[in-house]
Amino acid sequence: MSTFIELVINGLSMGAVYALIALGFVIIFKATEVVNFAHASLLLVGGFITAKLHEQIGFWPALAAGIAGAALIGALVEVLVLRRARTENHAVLAIVTIGVDIVLTTELTRQIGTEVLSMGDPWKNQIVTVGGVSIAQTRIAALLVAAVLITAFLLAFRYTSWGVAMRAAAEDGETAALMGIRLTRVSLTAWAIAGGLAAVAALFLTVFPTPGLDRSTSFAAMKAFPAAILGGLDSTTGALAGGLIIGLTESLVTGYQGDLTFLGRGIGEVAPFLVMIVILLIRPAGLFGTRELTRV
Repeated sequence: MSTFIELVINGLSMGAVYALIALGFVIIFKATEVVNFAHASLLLVGGFITAKLHEQIGFWPALAAGIAGAALIGALVEVLVLRRARTENHAVLAIVTIGVDIVLTTELTRQIGTEVLSMGDPWKNQIVTVGGVSIAQTRIAALLVAAVLITAFLLAFRYTSWGVAMRAAAEDGETAALMGIRLTRVSLTAWAIAGGLAAVAALFLTVFPTPGLDRSTSFAAMKAFPAAILGGLDSTTGALAGGLIIGLTESLVTGYQGDLTFLGRGIGEVAPFLVMIVILLIRPAGLFGTRELTRV
């Protein structure tokens, strides 16, 4: 029973981190209707800056620098690439983000090389044991930080002028522009916030029990993509639910992998994508996504 509880807590913790990443996908999609395939590289930017700076300036300033750096790169991608693209076709712009992702990831993996970079976090490999259940402090910290950030975002999205502007832009961009909402500012802010959230997620994807930041970190980040898709790309609630579903699925399937050998080795790695496929076959718009209705 203790093993099951540990797997559930670990799954919720990782699910909360995946929800942070999925929230980044959703924010940008709601603001611009573009699927941002460069999100994993923004995450890698934030993690790389934190890993490189923590020995010189300390962990917390380095983390702040990582968040600011990823937010800045996200904003620059919006201003220098997407805003200057001579098309409003969202499919084309999504393909453009694939190119941005390849450029950023290639340069960062070249910089990282074969190293595994430590994040210098204060929790290190310490374990908390309660009632026979052992949980890494990093997992508890991830759960708490993600919960605070997601709650803050949802409150801002609901009650601030920025949230109202984003919801209006997502509902009807042309009408929002006529009402005086500056869509370029909404889009720029969305990219910057998504980058900052990705940098925080990078920290918790690469701390204990993961050995550190390496070239494969961006691939790990892409596990959050099923979370955004199955939750519904235009739903902030869906991002949270999708992240938790993916985290729990991955944790439980990986933990009981020994009893699932008939499904093949490494089933825990592909389980999130299998769940996404099954849910999309039943609900093509995702669990909380908006279905498009066409009058005929």
